[in-house]
Amino acid sequence: MGDLRFDGRVVVVTGAGAGLGRAYALLFASRGAKVVVNDLGGGRHGDGSSSKAADSVVEEIKRNGGSAVADYNSVVEGDKIVKTAIDNFGRIDVLVNNAGILRDKSLVNISDQDWDLVHAVHLKGSFKTTQAAFPYFKKQKYGRVIMTSSNAGIYGNFGQANYSAAKMGLVGLASTIAIEGNKYNTFCNVIVPTAASRLTEDILPPDLYNELRPELIAPVVAYLCHESCQENGSIIESAAGWAGRCAIIRANGSLLRSRIADDVSVENVRDRWTKITDVSDSQILGTIQDATGALMASLEGLKSGDGGAGVDESDIYQFTNRDIILYALGVGASLSNTNELKYLYESHENFEALPTFYIMPAMQSLMSSNSIKTAIPGKDIGLEQILHGEHYIEVLGEMPQDGQLVSKTRVVEVMDKGSGAAIVAEVETFDHNGKLLFRNQCVTFAVGAGNFGGSRTGTKVVPCQAKPNRNPDASLSQKTTVDQAALYRLSGDRNPLHIDPNMAQVGGFDRPILHGLCTLGQSVRLVLTAFASSEASLFKSVKARFVKPVYPGQTLNVDMWREGNRIFFETTVVETKQAPVRKSLIPGAYVDLKSVKVQTPPQAPSNMTAGNLRSDAIFEFIIEQVKADPNKAKSIGGVFLYNITKDGKQAKQWTMDLKNAKVFQGVPDGKPNTTLTISDEDFLLMSEGKLNPQTAFMKGKLKVTGNIMMAQKLAPLLKANAKL
Repeated sequence: MGDLRFDGRVVVVTGAGAGLGRAYALLFASRGAKVVVNDLGGGRHGDGSSSKAADSVVEEIKRNGGSAVADYNSVVEGDKIVKTAIDNFGRIDVLVNNAGILRDKSLVNISDQDWDLVHAVHLKGSFKTTQAAFPYFKKQKYGRVIMTSSNAGIYGNFGQANYSAAKMGLVGLASTIAIEGNKYNTFCNVIVPTAASRLTEDILPPDLYNELRPELIAPVVAYLCHESCQENGSIIESAAGWAGRCAIIRANGSLLRSRIADDVSVENVRDRWTKITDVSDSQILGTIQDATGALMASLEGLKSGDGGAGVDESDIYQFTNRDIILYALGVGASLSNTNELKYLYESHENFEALPTFYIMPAMQSLMSSNSIKTAIPGKDIGLEQILHGEHYIEVLGEMPQDGQLVSKTRVVEVMDKGSGAAIVAEVETFDHNGKLLFRNQCVTFAVGAGNFGGSRTGTKVVPCQAKPNRNPDASLSQKTTVDQAALYRLSGDRNPLHIDPNMAQVGGFDRPILHGLCTLGQSVRLVLTAFASSEASLFKSVKARFVKPVYPGQTLNVDMWREGNRIFFETTVVETKQAPVRKSLIPGAYVDLKSVKVQTPPQAPSNMTAGNLRSDAIFEFIIEQVKADPNKAKSIGGVFLYNITKDGKQAKQWTMDLKNAKVFQGVPDGKPNTTLTISDEDFLLMSEGKLNPQTAFMKGKLKVTGNIMMAQKLAPLLKANAKL
């Protein structure tokens, strides 16, 4: 795979005059980095200063053909160290916070000065130097930071209360920097080294001291700082040619009460202490979300009055930005639309999830629970009976980008439809603090579960809404890929109906079909493209009904109508030609936005078509002709309205106002003299001279109302050259 190099990178190493720091500096320089060798030159207690330590390392690097400069500033003035890098090399890419001192004394004997000096060098110094470097990392979208902790910080050590406190403080500091830097491709990790150095030269036994060579740890630090390493927020312990990750673990613990209204007594704690402290079933906690997610699940169980038994593992949805990106790809997001990079790149400054992604935790909870299976007393409903009929999701809080969500499912209504039952389930999804973020409502149809004597109608379902009775305000189309279902199913719906040809045939389809929620996700994404400039944060809610299936590889067309902040939409398949009018896949649907942000007309990305027709080129040609000779257009006079159809459905309207020498898409202000209706294909043939207008009229391909004789004057304008 080749050597790992640091050519073009600038590395700052603090405390680099000897020991670990020197080993780091020499290794980085040997791999092509330009190195700032920082060292105040003091002793291990922080007393004194000398330029000799830093100078000798710089000289050694230069003798070996490398590039380095010395810096003698204290790490408490970290901005000066970073300035040395910028002044000499113009940038900074890597910061290794290695400088440290010891002031070892037992707890009662530590003076304020002993405490303050140790914390200043280790904790404050690392903070100040990293703080100074961070704006450069952020601007260049690249940075690597190493914090140096200690076994004393992780495990404690007699006589080192000041030192161990500072070293553990660096772990917390690093964890936060890792979170804040992640979106800027700036990673921060902690090294816990055990190495021979001037801090330990008269403390460790000679045999052990000789084996703990800093050169055996330096490669671990170098790899953590390489651009190919994606580790972030980890604690890595290393010594004597060995390395291993340290992690914080927590027992699953125990609830100390049975109901939310109960108090906790000292006796409750005593009786459950064994369970509280049993780490045999412990879990690794990597984030604050990990640490509070299980607690949130337990509290939700208390709210339901079942002592936590109501929250199963399936109610907890764990996700990262990888899941968000995979979902976006599954619903057709593409780099061909520059506005959609934010859905696909975790380090984008506006990275966000498509709002329909948050249907996933609700569906996991719903499909894993028994709520639908037992919704009708006396009937056991199997998943093979269930069809997803309608869906609604509303965003009530922030849309998180990783962590744990807890969902609670309940059936709110069951309707008896005779041949089956319509089961209305609501799923509320909470964050780790118990805040309600999303409300999903899923209407499923259980085939064969009807005739149980229930009401045929209900009151709980969020209703669909009929589209406005006019031409769409916008239309966008996008072709799905043959692999669309195979990709989408990785987001959670592994139903073999969507990938296994045999299972598809059992379900009555000649080949696997696309998930209905995938079609919905694509439709909502196109609505956001047209009316929200692809800003998911403007999304409030969506309601949709699923009617017809889609086969992977077919083209989805989404017609849209705007009424204030509500965007009605209807999704159809372009390739469906069995009927004069394409059958709707998702009718009665709408998206509510917080506000509308739209270009006029909506601009379609290269992988979408904004309802483009072949006849558009003819009208553009006519516009140019009219501009070139407006008097000729005015000599014809009259206002002509063209209704252009596609697959038997009106697709566009064009107006030729030849009284005023204007041609534009849309309808005229007043009544046209002549209205002509013709298909997109026939209009193209007629303009090329391949279809005679009289023949088209006689065969019903051209319909003319109003002043028919005036329409004959249009022939000169409609003759386009063959290139069109």
